[in-house]
Amino acid sequence: MRIAIIGATGMIGHHTARAAVDRGHELVVVHRASSNLNQLADLKFTSAVADLDDRASLTRALVNVDAVINCAGYYPTAPLPWRDEVKTATMQMDHFYAACAQHKLHKIVYLGAAIALPKNPNGEPGDETLEYVGEPANKNPYLQVKVAMDAQARAKAREGLPVVIGIPSMTLGEYDYGPTTGRLIVELANQRLPGYVRGNRNVIYAGDAGLGLIRVCEDGRAGERYLLTGENHSMDALVQKITRIAGVPMPRPIPLGGALFVSRLQALRYRWLKGPLPKVDATGIAVMSAGQFLSGAKAQIELGFNASVTTDEAVERALHWFRAQGYVSGAR
Repeated sequence: MRIAIIGATGMIGHHTARAAVDRGHELVVVHRASSNLNQLADLKFTSAVADLDDRASLTRALVNVDAVINCAGYYPTAPLPWRDEVKTATMQMDHFYAACAQHKLHKIVYLGAAIALPKNPNGEPGDETLEYVGEPANKNPYLQVKVAMDAQARAKAREGLPVVIGIPSMTLGEYDYGPTTGRLIVELANQRLPGYVRGNRNVIYAGDAGLGLIRVCEDGRAGERYLLTGENHSMDALVQKITRIAGVPMPRPIPLGGALFVSRLQALRYRWLKGPLPKVDATGIAVMSAGQFLSGAKAQIELGFNASVTTDEAVERALHWFRAQGYVSGAR
């Protein structure tokens, strides 16, 4: 297939682009005019300039492609009102789906987030059947954005677009320029994280997530979600792994209420006093506390997908990259 990937300069998009080429597909990298494509220089691809805020540019970029994978979903980075964040995110996706509707695409893959699934009420690992009834009570912007975008994707599938949702769990690996989920590694390795919030997570290596998204694009069924999972860990175990591999002391867990209080104070400092971005931010707290163990059985059965890289190896690869890029000071 001729597959367009939006967001190939980000961590998951980068690995998805590599997986597309490895699987023998023709790659089209859809990127903003300001994007640096140097990290993709060893791949064979066609480039197309577009922006999620510009519907016409997206429509042009998708000419003559068979499928598209959107790895550039909105990610809140600064403390702003959650309704504003949701409005921005869903507006961008409206532009994306409208552009897709102008072409006869075989598959439209939306990169979802596991946080859009409520916790399994029976305590078992979460799966694709879980969904919120109404608006989540938690007004965390990251959670609200991802829930809204998940609902939007499923609505577009019901309207007839061939939308499939691929949901990698907490993803760690190279090329996390934000950093996004890798910020946990960066802050722990630099000993700047005052503590962490207990919870449960599933962790997948970015390369495995990229391959999984290509499998979703190849054989996923329209209207379906597919969880792409690695290993289940408590936050205690995950933080212990990261600090052991980084060679730094392990911080103590802190109560959720205390973390939220510090986060709000730092957000107010950022918003009203033009201070630095919060070190204890709402998105990070949501990632740590709102997670759950996950089951990837559906993708294993329907797509034959199994992650091959352990969490230890994913952390080692990510940490090596962060050090090489100057995100983490010193070497072990």
